[in-house]
Amino acid sequence: MPIDKTFIGKEYKPVYYVIGQEKIKEYALAIGDHNPLYLDSEVAKKSSYGCIIAPPMFVVVFAKECMDALFIDKELNINFARLLHGEQEFNFHKIVKSGDTVKSIGKIKNIFQKGNNDFVELETKSYNQHNELAVEGLWTFVIRG
Repeated sequence: MPIDKTFIGKEYKPVYYVIGQEKIKEYALAIGDHNPLYLDSEVAKKSSYGCIIAPPMFVVVFAKECMDALFIDKELNINFARLLHGEQEFNFHKIVKSGDTVKSIGKIKNIFQKGNNDFVELETKSYNQHNELAVEGLWTFVIRG
């Protein structure tokens, strides 16, 4: 049974994430990015940012709970065993820094079908503690029929 399109526009409760310097370092090392702005406190302190900053794709860490809310939503009843990550796209607006508190909000932007497969697009918007938009994301998930 296809996912009901009436859920388009459904918004999930905001999630908050405090950006930790050590988490940024762990992430950068895990992806093999040795940029000193991500790893070296002294170098980062002397930069125009004044502290360790997060790599752009660190968004997957602080927006993860938005995706989790979609996946466990009993109303949508997504068959997690048949779920595939389709694609993602981002618009970056503000640098995310260690010490920031990021609020992310997830909203179902679109639901559509192609053949036997359901597609769900989740839009995320992440704001820093000054309520400035830091990152917009569009995550597309495929639920195989």
